[in-house]
Amino acid sequence: MTTLLTTHDVAAIVAAHGLPEVLRRMEAAITADFRRWSEFDKVPRLASHSSVGVIELMPVADAEHYAFKYVNGHPGNARHGLPTVMAFGVIADVATGLPRLLGELTLTTAMRTAATSVMAARALARPDARTMALIGNGAQSEFQAIAFAHLLGIRRLRLYDVDATATAKLMRNLRGQPDLEIVSCASVAEAVRGADIVTTVTADKRRAAVLLPAMVEPGMHLNAVGGDCPGKTEVHPEVLQRASVFVEYEPQSRIEGDVQQMAADFPVTELWRVLSGAAPGRVAADAVTMFDSVGFALEDYAALRLMGELAAGLGLGQQVDLIPTLRDPRDLYAELLPAPVLRQLRRA
Repeated sequence: MTTLLTTHDVAAIVAAHGLPEVLRRMEAAITADFRRWSEFDKVPRLASHSSVGVIELMPVADAEHYAFKYVNGHPGNARHGLPTVMAFGVIADVATGLPRLLGELTLTTAMRTAATSVMAARALARPDARTMALIGNGAQSEFQAIAFAHLLGIRRLRLYDVDATATAKLMRNLRGQPDLEIVSCASVAEAVRGADIVTTVTADKRRAAVLLPAMVEPGMHLNAVGGDCPGKTEVHPEVLQRASVFVEYEPQSRIEGDVQQMAADFPVTELWRVLSGAAPGRVAADAVTMFDSVGFALEDYAALRLMGELAAGLGLGQQVDLIPTLRDPRDLYAELLPAPVLRQLRRA
């Protein structure tokens, strides 16, 4: 039997534990798996691009579990009443190939993206960071804001989106967050001025320079989340040249991240090396650091396993016959026989 986790199960998990606590556990789970990076079999995700979006498969495995995520990215989906990003994932036993867990990853991806952003900022941003600019106020923005407020101590949030209704939505959803000052700004430049952390999470599938060199101040940490496929960027190349740039999985980031704009020998550091102590992160208070985040399968593996564990603890999820249970594993055809015939054969 395979355990199925639906969006309702994930919502029930968040209701039971609270979103900040789920994000806290997710950051811890992802960090733990990044620190055992060498134990995983890794490949860049497989992408099928079209003029309106992308559909991807993201696999990863260790000696015990194999996992993959199916995910899309269609910026125009709001016109159809659909999310920009939709996803589900599977965890299977390496020893047998049996799928143990089939789970939604649309809500969970938003949480794991925010948790990963915090994980990187904890390693790279100044410890005294208290102000964050959030550029792009769409579906991911609440998760980023709540994660940074509760897990990293952000107290001032400066918002900007080309769509003023998105900012209004975000401010409405964040109403009541304790000890969080929220300001709507008229431009990117206004939002980032004086910020310790700048998070860009825009959705347009095009080469863009949302963050310009003149906007970057000494000591900033840049959390570039929106550039996640070929031909889609958010940060001006000169900003990357000024910063120490950190990525998840370099072979994938070179294709999809903001570093796709740079020469093949442009230096980047995989984040796992900082988390495991193999490489330095921030080297000075006035240094500019950048996490060029595209999302990596290992994050989904950790998040899906965590949600499975939390669901089991709450008695959530249903058992489904995704794989047939056979009396004779070599007789698959018998599963298609009419029930009376099958019963008669089993009595024989």
